[in-house]
Amino acid sequence: MAGVLLRPPELADEAEARAAQAELRADHFEFLLGLAADEAWANYVERVSGWPEGRELEPGRVPSTFLFAHVEGNLVGRASVRHWLNPWLQRWGGHIGYAVRPAFRRRGYATGILRQSLAVARGVGVDRALVVCDVGNAGSAAVIERCGGVLEDIVDGEPGEPPKRRYWVSTAAAGTCK
Repeated sequence: MAGVLLRPPELADEAEARAAQAELRADHFEFLLGLAADEAWANYVERVSGWPEGRELEPGRVPSTFLFAHVEGNLVGRASVRHWLNPWLQRWGGHIGYAVRPAFRRRGYATGILRQSLAVARGVGVDRALVVCDVGNAGSAAVIERCGGVLEDIVDGEPGEPPKRRYWVSTAAAGTCK
């Protein structure tokens, strides 16, 4: 997990980011949140830079910080840190959503991403972060638990989606992720 750097998307990230989007679509996961099929990359980068202040949000979205995770110059994953929860996020999405590209999994990067995301959440006033994963995602559950996540409950997923494990994690304990 050493060496994970979270930072906002940049113009130079386009090729790797679009590749990550294609890879994770196979898992039914949206890597590039809200990217329109025909949207110019420069427009997307500019648009997501306004999300922390609540600018240019799509309906149903809340202010958030969207970050790419890099290791040794490679785009390995991403994080979305929501500054507060709407009803959908309270049940199924949580404060923090993260992903690691398939080729970079099982190297500790998810733990590094979650650790730094918890610090970002603390920086925007979140004391306890809700982090949610699919019931069948044992790897993500282990990452959340290594960062001090306490399971609150398991809820049914949206129609056609698997049930979700809902954890609360103290953002003050961000540095204690193992």
